[in-house]
Amino acid sequence: MPIDSVTGVGSATGATAATGATTTATTRTPVQTMGSEVFMSLLVAQLKNQDPSSPMDTGQMIEQTTQLSMMEKLTQLAEDTTTARDTQVRAASAALVGQTVSYRADDGTTTTGTVDGVTYAGTDTTRGTDPTLSIDGTRVHYADVLGVGR
Repeated sequence: MPIDSVTGVGSATGATAATGATTTATTRTPVQTMGSEVFMSLLVAQLKNQDPSSPMDTGQMIEQTTQLSMMEKLTQLAEDTTTARDTQVRAASAALVGQTVSYRADDGTTTTGTVDGVTYAGTDTTRGTDPTLSIDGTRVHYADVLGVGR
C-alpha cells in the first residue's frame, strides 16, 4: 500500500516576507514492503486489542503465522537467487578473458575485440552489479556483449 507524500500547509516553498529566508517542503519516501517486524507488530496489536469475550480464532492465528513464514522463505529465496545469478555472471565474465567477443559500442555499432580483463566493482549504477570488461583497452559492460568467437 503506497503512502502519499506529506507537505506543509500554506506556502512552504519560497522566500518569507519578514526574513527573506527560503524554505523547502520535505517529502517522505514511502516504504513499499512490509517486513516480518511490521507483521509481528500488527499481530501483537491485534491480540492486544481483541475482545476478551470473543478471542481470535486459533485457525486465523495459524494462518497468519504461516503467511509470515512463507513471506520470509520467499524473501530468502529471492536473495539466494540474486546471489546465484551474480556468481554465474562473474564466472561467465571471467571465462571471457582472452576470448574474442562482439559487443555493442556506445555509438550503437557492433564492434569486435579481445577481452583483456574484468572489473567487478563498477561505479555505473544504471547497470546494476554486472562486471565491466576491458576489450582492447575499452571498458564494456557485460550486458553489452553480443557474442563470443569469430
